Amino acid sequence: MTKLKNLNKKILIGGAWPYANGSLHLGHIAGLLAGDVIARYYRLTGADVVFVSGSDSHGTPISVKAMNEGVKPSEIVEKYHNEFKETFKTLGFSYDLYTLTMDDYHKEKVTEFFIKLHKKGFLYPKKVKMAFCPECNRFLPDRYLIGTCHNCGYTGARGDQCDECGTLIDVEKLQNKKCTICQAEPEIRETEHLFFALSKFQKELERLVQVNESRWRKNAVGLAKRYLTEGVIDRAVTRDLDWGIDVPLEGFAGKKIYVWFEAVLGYITATMKLLQDNPQFTWEEFWSKEAISYYVHGKDNIPFHTIILPALLMGLDIHSLPAYIISSEYLTIEGKKISTSRNWAIWVNDYLSRYDPDPLRYFLIINGPETRDSDFSWSEFLERNNGELLGAYGNLVNRTLTQVRKNFGGRIPEAGVHDQEDAAILERCKSLYDSTGELIEKGELKEALKEVFEVIRATNKYIDTKAPWSTIKTDRDLAATTLKVCLDAIINLSSVCYPFLPHITEKALGFLNETPEWEYRELTPGGLINEPALLVKRLDKSIIAEEVGRLGKGGTSQ
Repeated sequence: MTKLKNLNKKILIGGAWPYANGSLHLGHIAGLLAGDVIARYYRLTGADVVFVSGSDSHGTPISVKAMNEGVKPSEIVEKYHNEFKETFKTLGFSYDLYTLTMDDYHKEKVTEFFIKLHKKGFLYPKKVKMAFCPECNRFLPDRYLIGTCHNCGYTGARGDQCDECGTLIDVEKLQNKKCTICQAEPEIRETEHLFFALSKFQKELERLVQVNESRWRKNAVGLAKRYLTEGVIDRAVTRDLDWGIDVPLEGFAGKKIYVWFEAVLGYITATMKLLQDNPQFTWEEFWSKEAISYYVHGKDNIPFHTIILPALLMGLDIHSLPAYIISSEYLTIEGKKISTSRNWAIWVNDYLSRYDPDPLRYFLIINGPETRDSDFSWSEFLERNNGELLGAYGNLVNRTLTQVRKNFGGRIPEAGVHDQEDAAILERCKSLYDSTGELIEKGELKEALKEVFEVIRATNKYIDTKAPWSTIKTDRDLAATTLKVCLDAIINLSSVCYPFLPHITEKALGFLNETPEWEYRELTPGGLINEPALLVKRLDKSIIAEEVGRLGKGGTSQ
C-alpha cells in the first residue's frame, strides 16, 4: 500500500450548484459533503483532482425572490453567493473553484455549447402550449406556476418538476394551476421554444445506466431506469424570462436559455475556467474517457445528472460520462420534513456562529441520508459529539499525549518488543488505508468512517487495559511501549480520518508535528510533541431545548 496509489489519475468531482435565493440549510450540506471527503482522499493518494461547484444564479427562484424584495436578481445572487462561499470555507469544503452561473466566462462557454448543439441538429424549434397569466400578461415558467402533480397528487408541484416524486412536469398535465405572482388561474397559450432532442439519446442512456449500475447509488439507478422505461422526451431549452443567458439565435429575442441546460454545463465551464491558464493540465484531461467523475447531490437532482447531463455531453462529443452518482436521500429535522417557508430548518451559517464544523461533518456522515432518509436531532447530535468525537477520538489523543509529556519529557518514547495486543492495534490501523480507501472510492462514506471509529474505540480499550499511568510506576519500558503504540495509532487514525474531519485531525497531527498522509507510518522515537489543546468541545445538555426552540420561529426562509 502506498500513499500514491492513485498517482496521476484524473478525478473530476462536481458538487450540485445550490440556488442563490436563500441561505444553506443542513439538507444542502447533507447532499454535498461527500464531494469534499472524496476530493480530500484522492488528493492524499496522489490523484490530480478537480473539485468544482458554484451558485446557480438564474431561473425562476431568483427572479421570484428579487421581484418580491424589489431588487435586481443580480443583487440576490451576489448576496447569497458570498454567503455560500464563506459557509463552505468555514465547513472545510476544499473546492478548487466555487464560481457562479452569472459569471461572464460561464455565459460565453454555454453560448458556444448551445450553438454547437444547434448546428449538430440537437436543438430544434417547436410551438408549444404554455401557461400564461392574463392578469400579469406573461408566460409562467417553472416557479411562476404551481399546481397538483398528475403523478403523485402533491399539491405544491412546480411548473417544471415535482419535488415530492421527482417527476418532470408537463404543464398541460399539471392540475389546479395557479400563478404564483397573483394567484390567478392561468390560460394555456401557444409560444415557440427551442427543444433539446433528448429522445435521440435513449439507447445510449440505457447503456450508460447498465454499465454504471454498480457504481451509481440505488436511488439514482432506480429513477433513471424509471425515466428510461417511460421513454425520455425532448425538453425545452428556452424560457420566457427576463433573467438568464440570452438565446444566441435569431427569432428568439426576449427568451433565455433554460436553467437546467446551462447549470449542469457549469461543471465543464468551471473546469475550463479553473485550468484556462494552467501550464500543467488542460480541461479536456478531466473530461476524457480515462478520467473518473463523481457527481454529488441530493435525490431531487437525480434526473439532471443521470439523464440530462449525460445526453448533453453525448451531444457535445465530450466523453467523460458520469461514472459515480453520489445521490443522497432526504434529511429531516427533529422528525419533520425541512420547510424553509415555516423556518423548520437549521441554517448552516447560524449553526457555525455557535458550533464547530467537524461535529456537523461527523454527524452528517455517520448518521446522514446516504442510502435512506435520516433525521437530525439535537439530542443525538450532542450524544455523537460528546460520546464519540470527544469521548473516543479526543479522549484518546488527550490522554496519550498528556502521559507522554508527563512521564517522558514530551518526547516520543522508544517501544520495546510488541506483544500480541500491541501488534493487533497497529495492524488494524494499517489495514484501514486499504479498507476505508476502497469504501470512499465507492462513495460508502458512512461505512468507512464507522470502520475508523471502531479502531479508535479499540485503541481506547487497549490503553485502558494496558494502563500506562499505572505501569509507569513498576515497568517504565512497558509504559513506553504502550504509549508509543498509541502515538502510532493516533498518527494513522488521524490521517485516515482527515478527509472526513479535516479541522480536528489537522490539529491533532500538529501536536505530533505531522501532516496527513495516506500511508501507514510510525513516529521516530525522541521527537518532541507539542502540548495538547482541546480538540472537541463538550456540549451541555441545555443546548437541546435552546436549539429546538429556535425551530419554526419567524416562518420565513433566510
